[in-house]
Amino acid sequence: MIEPIHIVGGGLAGSEAAWQIARSGVSVVLHEMRPVRQTAAHKTAHLAELVCSNSFRSDDAENNAVGLLHAEMRRMDSLIMRTADAHQVPAGSALAVDRDGFAEGVTAALRSHPLIEIRTGEVAGLPPQEWGDCIVATGPLTSDALAKDILAMTGEESLAFFDAIAPIVHRDSIDMEIAWFQSRYDKVGPGGNGADYINCPMDKVQYEAFIDALLVADTGDFKEFEKDTPYFNGCLPIEVMAARGRETLRHGPMKPVGLTNPRSPTVKSYAIVQLRQDNAFGTLYNIVGFQTKMKYAAQAATLRMIPGLQNAEFARLGGIHRNTYLNSPKVLDQSLRLKALPRLRFAGQITGCEGYVESASIGLIAGRMAAAERLGQSHEPPPATTAIGALLNHITGGHLSSIDAGPASFQPMNVNFGLFPPLDAPKVDENGKRLKGPEKSAARKKLLSARAKVDLEGWLGRSEHAAQGRIAAE
Repeated sequence: MIEPIHIVGGGLAGSEAAWQIARSGVSVVLHEMRPVRQTAAHKTAHLAELVCSNSFRSDDAENNAVGLLHAEMRRMDSLIMRTADAHQVPAGSALAVDRDGFAEGVTAALRSHPLIEIRTGEVAGLPPQEWGDCIVATGPLTSDALAKDILAMTGEESLAFFDAIAPIVHRDSIDMEIAWFQSRYDKVGPGGNGADYINCPMDKVQYEAFIDALLVADTGDFKEFEKDTPYFNGCLPIEVMAARGRETLRHGPMKPVGLTNPRSPTVKSYAIVQLRQDNAFGTLYNIVGFQTKMKYAAQAATLRMIPGLQNAEFARLGGIHRNTYLNSPKVLDQSLRLKALPRLRFAGQITGCEGYVESASIGLIAGRMAAAERLGQSHEPPPATTAIGALLNHITGGHLSSIDAGPASFQPMNVNFGLFPPLDAPKVDENGKRLKGPEKSAARKKLLSARAKVDLEGWLGRSEHAAQGRIAAE
């Protein structure tokens, strides 16, 4: 009888790892400390609960690296992507989900699988020796006891940063006499119609007053152990962005490009705040890019300065939590195993990937690697020319990417085409016209995506051939 593989952490990475292991025919014990012990960010007892946002970002598999990662995960029977597709809500060219329905769907699928056992309760410290090989997928909210033991084992100081949570507004409290529906550049995405975002316009006077309020807003105090923790640039609080320069927000989450106010189409808004549907009913909308550490009273007052949100009722105000990750290129091997204790394999955000989809994809690979080892199969990593392989290559310290992910410079990273082995961009299009600037970049992205698709199929074919060879030998 094959012993089960234990997984610590029931977030997106742990849930995906459990699914991949079980579909390989190996039993799984999935440990999740909630609801026995809750975190400061989670609200339910569901597995794979989404905290920071309900968006899986772009679903464009030809022109966007995260969209390509979506496609690759779907090809590998990802539970996270299957459930996201089943619970999608309109979001322009992005894939966004009803967060409650999504978490409930993942939980139901795992609970009903005959090879998966779910145990609730905190794993306080390193998994015991008798569990054998384990996957640690505890994410950004790893318990103190486990984090302390991991750090003691690696002899390496963990890096840490803050993740901030964006507020959610009740749809019927938004003033649609001021706001309007439109996706940027009217782009149509999965489940959408090109008018998927609610847009709140600001003129220059309103924008300047808003920035002034952000700069003096009352913010939460840091605990002593958090004071030297940096922010990850992909999730900066709006007040931190404002402090970096008065125009920063207007060129970030409040940029007005690609949007036209139908009530004054000839007058360009100075800044625009966008809200994205957060649930299937369309009753909740989150303020895009507006993660914040402001205290609740200051937060509500400041956000109601936004035209269209002057009477906003909040289903959830923003918050902040600490995110901890390993210096993975130094402490993990190419198979995501801890060099100091190879029976432990890591997955998800704790490895230094950033984003829901990226976290789940590393869970997918960790699960497949763990199952293959338990079954006595070889398991080569996916090619670095694929989205999932490029991300794994970054985490484990490979140097095939254009971004040096060595131990000294390692930081959390979203998947992006800069992580892929370079490819010469075409100089002309199919009609012989010379390509320049954005056109040349777009053509290069399409070639990178096309190469990734071919290389993924080759890798999957080799993996399936190896598995069939083992079965024949038995």
